[in-house]
Amino acid sequence: MKQALFLLLIIGSFLSGVVLAKSPEDVRSWLLKVRPDMQIETIADSPIKGMYEVGLAGGHVLHITQDGIFFIAGDLYQVTESELINLTEFERNDRRKELLAAIDESEMLIFSPENPQKTVTVFTDFDCSYCRKLHQEVPELNKLGIAIRYLAYPRAGVPSASYDKMVSAWCAEDPNSALTQAKLGRAIPQKTCANPVARHYRLGEDFGVTGTPALIFEDGQLVPGYMPATALAARLGIN
Repeated sequence: MKQALFLLLIIGSFLSGVVLAKSPEDVRSWLLKVRPDMQIETIADSPIKGMYEVGLAGGHVLHITQDGIFFIAGDLYQVTESELINLTEFERNDRRKELLAAIDESEMLIFSPENPQKTVTVFTDFDCSYCRKLHQEVPELNKLGIAIRYLAYPRAGVPSASYDKMVSAWCAEDPNSALTQAKLGRAIPQKTCANPVARHYRLGEDFGVTGTPALIFEDGQLVPGYMPATALAARLGIN
């Protein structure tokens, strides 16, 4: 995707002629002239002097010169005496934290101890083997003081059989029990109602989810894939 975007922008610059940008809005106009379908979410000053940082849908980032002629597609790292710091990922974390705060818990299926120390929000799919494995460890995670909040992410898309199954769980009289049964591979009654499943799927794309399970920590950090309960607890600072 990034390589294709790069080539199309370069071709567009030759066809359209160079337009010097003076402000973030100039950059926005120039990029949309070259690629009208580009989903630009934010434009701000880049940590690199003389460049802007352009945030695209799905967590993609461009660092573009203020004259709008050259850009770098990809993450920006800072070199320190002891480590490499992914500055772009920090920006993504902040964005995901904002997105997470905007989701009403009433839309989630939550498995929680009485007074959780930490909360992990998980984009899940019922037919994903590692999602099932993670759910088997939810009781242990709860004992460790970790709440699990599920959002729906049918990997086959909307509509699909996976989507229908997730709608049935979210619409069940006991959604948590229906989710557990579905993750055990058991059939659950087909149900339909006003539900957030399609919206969760779109949100997953905004979060940068590419597979399941996708774990979102309270600080907005995204951790893809399954983690054993003890490893997850250690990652969260719980001994």
